[in-house]
Amino acid sequence: MFPSHMAKDHHVMEVLGLSRVVVENGAVVDVSEPRIEFCPLFKNHRGIERLTKESVRQNVEFRIRDFGIFTERRQMRMKDFLSFGVSELMSMCVSQGIMDCSVCVCDGSGTAVVDDPELIQGIGGRLSGLVETSPIQSVLAEIGRDRVLDPETARIDQVAGVRKAWAMGYRKIGVTVVKGADAEALRREFGDHVVLFAVHTSGVTEEEAEALFAHCDIATACASKHMWALGKRLGAMQVGTKVPVFAITELGREICTVRLRQIGKEARSGPDCPARPLI
Repeated sequence: MFPSHMAKDHHVMEVLGLSRVVVENGAVVDVSEPRIEFCPLFKNHRGIERLTKESVRQNVEFRIRDFGIFTERRQMRMKDFLSFGVSELMSMCVSQGIMDCSVCVCDGSGTAVVDDPELIQGIGGRLSGLVETSPIQSVLAEIGRDRVLDPETARIDQVAGVRKAWAMGYRKIGVTVVKGADAEALRREFGDHVVLFAVHTSGVTEEEAEALFAHCDIATACASKHMWALGKRLGAMQVGTKVPVFAITELGREICTVRLRQIGKEARSGPDCPARPLI
């Protein structure tokens, strides 16, 4: 009998309230206590009033059942879900020629290089913070094994993913990052050839938040005390009041402005309504 962490089909995602969820063979096998009590996004879209281990479990089981995440039934293509999620922004950027491709992370593939806008949205629109995953053959086939960083292990390494995209001939590469060190390394190596999107920032340290703001074009505030505070202090363009996106650079502001025009909305409507508590 293999220990749980050595199971062939093993996926770890940090999801609602920074709860760590383990899925094996299509079933939720472990859920940690969420660190956040209330998320306005999930209140709006799923009617979840209070984040608990049970509400987190039910939400992930819903995603497995309805979208097939972490299984061979994974739905890979999707139209817009959120008005201003990072997957929507990246999908739009590729469709409009602002970026050539997206280096993103998908359950069943890990880091992959994708240049199909509907696939970019389908990958990111249903996922939260994917920490670890293992190969799923239907996912690899849909993305294309040659586009996956490591189809044998489905490892997640965004810096290596951008290097792969560069080797494939892409020259304006969008990439999601969660670590300030990755953002700094990519900006140093690729300069303006990369468009950096900071994601899954809940719980980051002040130092990490500063590194992400120093090197990224766009950042999600999530439920991060330091990302919210830094975005306000620096006067970054803020889009949204619940889980806002901060446009940091001129390119970031251009991307957000194009998206606002596309969906016919203003950057902000009403007072801030963040997750509780910010961490």
